[in-house]
Amino acid sequence: MEEKQQKRSLRRPRRRLIPIWLRLVIVLVLVALSGAIGAMIGYGVLGDGKPFDALKPATWQHIIDLIEKQ
Repeated sequence: MEEKQQKRSLRRPRRRLIPIWLRLVIVLVLVALSGAIGAMIGYGVLGDGKPFDALKPATWQHIIDLIEKQ
């Protein structure tokens, strides 16, 4: 039992390859990217519009106006 404890104390501390803050940034970027791609597919393919129009602020303002009027 003592040998196991000595091995643990002799180990070097584990170093992370990717820091936690960088992991969070990567996840946030991937979420934003997937949201933009999903909006482009939904607007361009399913909605028969131009895919890059889904990224324009005027399109989102029009969607908000349609929602608020009802």
